[in-house]
Amino acid sequence: MIRIVLPYHLRNLAHVGSEVTVEVEGPITQRSVLAALEARYPMLRGTIRDHVTLQRRPFLRFFACEQDISHEAPDAPLPAAVASGAEPFIVIGAISGGGT
Repeated sequence: MIRIVLPYHLRNLAHVGSEVTVEVEGPITQRSVLAALEARYPMLRGTIRDHVTLQRRPFLRFFACEQDISHEAPDAPLPAAVASGAEPFIVIGAISGGGT
């Protein structure tokens, strides 16, 4: 099970607590984790990634093992600690004035 921490506004939209879990078949990547999240919570489609391009929305950042992985390739494997469920995949709303 992959643990995912969502920002407040997406938790409200999905009617969930601060952390959700999803099962991912195959390689554990940003793309596969987000696809599993959107499949389980269809109301999140289009909020984290663009409907057509599937690119990350500009004001969201992704973190794994305390590292910003927002600009890594969507099909790059996530760290083993995330794949095993020991560490969460974190989605954070970026704040104006923050670094890129």
